[in-house]
Amino acid sequence: MTMKLDEIDLRILKELQRDSSRPASEIAEIVNLSTNACWRRIKLLQENGVIKKQVSLVDPTMVGKGLTVFVEIRTAQHGDGWLEKFSEGVSKIDEVVEFHRLNGNVDYLLKILVASIEDYDRVYKKIIRTAPLHDVTSYFSMEKIKETTEIPLDKR
Repeated sequence: MTMKLDEIDLRILKELQRDSSRPASEIAEIVNLSTNACWRRIKLLQENGVIKKQVSLVDPTMVGKGLTVFVEIRTAQHGDGWLEKFSEGVSKIDEVVEFHRLNGNVDYLLKILVASIEDYDRVYKKIIRTAPLHDVTSYFSMEKIKETTEIPLDKR
C-alpha cells in the first residue's frame, strides 16, 4: 500500500535521505514550512511506514570490511522446505548485507562485505553448508563507481 505524497512530502523525504540527523527546523526552512508543520509531516511519514527507520551509514572500509563480493547462487531444488532452510541459514550470516531471490538463470544474489578473500572463504563455507546448492559464483568488486541509499523520488 502506498501513501499519497505531495510535492512537500517528497522534498522532505529527499532532504531526510541526504541527512536525517538534521533538526526538523532546518528541513522546514529548506522546504519552506513552519517547524511544527514539517515535524508533523515527518511523524506522519514515519507512522505510515514511508520512513522505515533512521540509521547511521558506516563506511565499511573504516571498520575493516572493505571487500564487496557479489555471489550468484543456482539451485536444483525449489521446495518450501529447502527454501526455508536456505533462507534461514543465509539470513543468519552477518556479512550478507543483501539477499535477493531472482528470476532468470540465477536463483539468488547475495551482497557480502568482508575484510579479505580469506574472510570471504570463511563466509563461503558457511553459505555452502546452509543447504544443497547447484552452483555458487563469486564476483569481487574492483571499484565502487556509484553507491547511494537514496530512493529516487521524482514526481511523474
